[in-house]
Amino acid sequence: MTILLYDLVGRDAGRPFSPHCWKVAMALAHKGLDISTAPTRFLEVPAVEDGVSKTVPVIRDGETVVADSFAIAHYLDEACPDRPTLFGGEGGKAMARFIERWSQLTIHPYVTTAAIIDLHAMQDEENAAYFRQSREQRLGRKLEDIVTARDAGLATFRTGLEPLRSMLGYQPYIGGASPLFADYIIFGALQWARIASPYQLLDDSDVVAQWFARCLDLHGGLARKVAAA
Repeated sequence: MTILLYDLVGRDAGRPFSPHCWKVAMALAHKGLDISTAPTRFLEVPAVEDGVSKTVPVIRDGETVVADSFAIAHYLDEACPDRPTLFGGEGGKAMARFIERWSQLTIHPYVTTAAIIDLHAMQDEENAAYFRQSREQRLGRKLEDIVTARDAGLATFRTGLEPLRSMLGYQPYIGGASPLFADYIIFGALQWARIASPYQLLDDSDVVAQWFARCLDLHGGLARKVAAA
């Protein structure tokens, strides 16, 4: 059976950019599952599966609908125990929860700063208006004022990745010898930036950039199929 993924896009339906949807796309590929995608724009999200969630990703697997990237990964491991694990057990699940919070507090805010104007430019007229109004209300500043801080914040952002950088000196993936969902969490955040903006977050010589390149090559180069901005 094919699993349907509601995937966030802008004007171009072929450029899905959500970090959370990318986590799920990589998790589905990790499991070797057949998928189809439903390109979904911001203003279309409330209608997804009769309003099951205020955000995507959402998947439909037969009669089962699951929202939220972490809940989807948990569902996939429970529903498909005979396929490669996403967590490697309860300890891996707890680790992934920590990684998720670290990513959302360390990586996501800076990506928002660096890419917000480019993310706005990816939307069609109606969704761009929604994006501007909702983000400016949430962040308390105009988009143009937010992005001015990205150059000053770049060094601090890179320094903040040192725990990840140091760990990758011991092993090729966060999951160890091979990736787990924890890898896809961080990958999704950096893929969001890669697709949305040409602004360079990482130096090519950085081991984090090298890990990211390895992730781009996973699952037949799934993530490379969407070109960088």
